[in-house]
Amino acid sequence: MCGRFVQYQGVADYLKVLGTDRLVVSGYDNQPIARYNVAPSTRVNILHNQQDDLRIDPVRWGWAPFWAKGKRPDPINARVETVTTGKFFKQLWPNNRALVMADGWYEWVKDPDDPKMKQPYFIRLKSQAPMFFAALAEVHPGLEPHEGDGFVIITAASDQGMVDIHDRRPVVLATEHAREWLDQSLERERAEELALEFSQPTEDFEWYPVGKAVGNVKNQGPELIHPVK
Repeated sequence: MCGRFVQYQGVADYLKVLGTDRLVVSGYDNQPIARYNVAPSTRVNILHNQQDDLRIDPVRWGWAPFWAKGKRPDPINARVETVTTGKFFKQLWPNNRALVMADGWYEWVKDPDDPKMKQPYFIRLKSQAPMFFAALAEVHPGLEPHEGDGFVIITAASDQGMVDIHDRRPVVLATEHAREWLDQSLERERAEELALEFSQPTEDFEWYPVGKAVGNVKNQGPELIHPVK
C-alpha cells in the first residue's frame, strides 16, 4: 500500500455507516472533512478506545516504539503477517486497536515501458460507501497532542486483479467486523483472526486511473479522485 488515502465525508457520516451503539466522544460537527490526499506524518481523524468510550481524535500517521525513534522514518503501515508476533509493534498489539475512516486510497503503477513513469490509481468500494481500515494506535489521554502519539494501518497481500495495482493493500473491515475490532472485550485470538482472514474481498472494490496531481500533497481537491482516460 502506498502512503495516500482519502477521507472526505463528515464524522457523523462514517459513524452512521459503522452503526455503533457506543458513545463516541468527538469535538467535530458534521462538516465534510474534505481531505482528498491524506499523506504520512499528518494528523488524521481515527476511531479508538479510551476507557469505556470511543473517541475520534486527530492522530499522526506514523508510529515507532521509543527505542526505534530517529533510526529511520516512522512506519506508516504494519504487515498483518508479522504484526501479531514481531517485536516492533508489541507495544500496540493487540490492545491498541483503532479504525481509520476512509473513502478510498491511491496506488501508483509503473509504466512497463518506462519504470520512471508511474500512473496513480484510486481504489474504492464499488458501492462508494465509507470503508474502515484496521489500525493500531497509541493515543495518550488529554487535550494536547502527545509526541508519542501515532498510528499505523495494517496491510495484507493483494490478490486477484488488485495485485496488478500493488502487491499490498490495507485490511478493510466490513462494518460488523469493524465494530467487533473495537470491542474492548475482544480476545487476542479473535483479533488476529479478524486481521488475517476478514479483510473485504477484492470483488468488493473498483479502481481506475486518476490525474498525476495527486502526487503533490499540496493538492487536496475532489478533482483528484476523478477518473482520467
